[in-house]
Amino acid sequence: MIEAIRLVRHHIGGAETDGANGRTYDKRNPWTGDVFARAAAGDADDAAAAVAAAEAAFPAWAQTLPARRQQIMLRAAEALERRRDEVRGLLAAETGCGVQFAAIQLDFCVNLLRQAAALAYEPAGQILPSDLPGTRALAMRRPVGVVAAIAPWNASLVLAGRAVVAPIMVGNTVVLKPSEEAPLTGGTLWAELLAGAGLPPGVLNVVTHAPGEAGAVAETLIADPRVRRLSFTGSTVTGRRLAEQAGRHLKRVVLQLGGHNPLLVLADADLDHAVDAATYGAFVHSGQTCMCARRIIVDRSIAAEFTERFVARAAALPLGDPSDPGTVVGPVINEWALSLLERRVREAVEMGARLLTGGVPSGRCFPPTVLAGVPPTAELAFDETFGPVVLLEEADGPDDAVRRANATDFGLTAGVLTGDPYRGLDLARHLQAGIVHVNDQPVNDEPQMPFGGVKDSGAGRFGMGFATEEFTQVQWVTARHEPRTYPF
Repeated sequence: MIEAIRLVRHHIGGAETDGANGRTYDKRNPWTGDVFARAAAGDADDAAAAVAAAEAAFPAWAQTLPARRQQIMLRAAEALERRRDEVRGLLAAETGCGVQFAAIQLDFCVNLLRQAAALAYEPAGQILPSDLPGTRALAMRRPVGVVAAIAPWNASLVLAGRAVVAPIMVGNTVVLKPSEEAPLTGGTLWAELLAGAGLPPGVLNVVTHAPGEAGAVAETLIADPRVRRLSFTGSTVTGRRLAEQAGRHLKRVVLQLGGHNPLLVLADADLDHAVDAATYGAFVHSGQTCMCARRIIVDRSIAAEFTERFVARAAALPLGDPSDPGTVVGPVINEWALSLLERRVREAVEMGARLLTGGVPSGRCFPPTVLAGVPPTAELAFDETFGPVVLLEEADGPDDAVRRANATDFGLTAGVLTGDPYRGLDLARHLQAGIVHVNDQPVNDEPQMPFGGVKDSGAGRFGMGFATEEFTQVQWVTARHEPRTYPF
């Protein structure tokens, strides 16, 4: 049965609106190829209208009592919990998200909303000591105003929610630009959910756009003086360009960019656990998360046995329909992504890499693919490749493994598998990554944790406990209870 095509419209000032230009585009299901939704193809005019609505809503929202803010988030959490089955289906149809990863996204977002409810009562400043007699000094945390959030498609529910919930809870208003690949689950679903929970009009606004037309919307958000903060999750290439543009306007940007993440398997690691962890870390969500293990660095003494077992596991993972609970590797997001994976694997093999399994598309899916001996000049070796492709390397001991892990421009997340967790913690100090998991693989996140990378993987930290620093500004306030004596 062919499902009805959904209509996705902008959410501006509390109303669903068509684009100012009247255009739409078709968003297709990555598994079936059918049209999933017809979405507004917004442009600079729509972005400007959204900023105006956010600016108008800011004064009242910034003064809203914490109990009201808390109530909205708790209601939204309950609503999302009730809609789990529906949202799981939307994630599969819009982004090819499998049942297991959809459950992860839903759990994260319910917890995100519940933790955000507590953020309403976080201290908003501190008392400062002063050497001026009779002076009381305060450092007050104030919301910045309008925040622009640009979110990707790959973990659409989580990454859009993370981009908007915390800034809203510390008193800002938001304009969200979702990916053209996820206008619903990464965009208007959040506006609908929060509005239904009582969020006032204009506090969250969503502007969607057609493929290839992100530039006009993003550039408007960056240049508009009413927008005072930006957050971006996506590729390093795009993030660098946005940061350069924002710098011209003296705007602070929180960037969570790509990763070329290592998983270190040391000689004393439990091999059964190592194979399980590597399989999950490399192929969860068809390898389409920034946290996935892209390089598995194995101690030479156990490399042969690990490789044999890991390749066998990878080759046996079931492919297919993301709505089938038995599917592990579903479709990649679109035909361009599929062709890029195929081209990069073929290039590496032509340059001398050994293809151990996979490498050839199967319909709309790219099978779990493992390569060894990839030359450093192959694109797979140095650039993030978004899909179920992982590289194996051998290391001569822990120090060599760390050296290899750090030999990249990226620094998002890393995993260390070892029988000695204390040594793992010591190695973590030497890994150039914003996140290190000892005795786990790199794919981990919780709403309250400081998520972000170093080097070309970004700047700033997402996470409920760190939103106050990123999305507020400090105001120094003094008050005197007696007149001050002046020298003239």
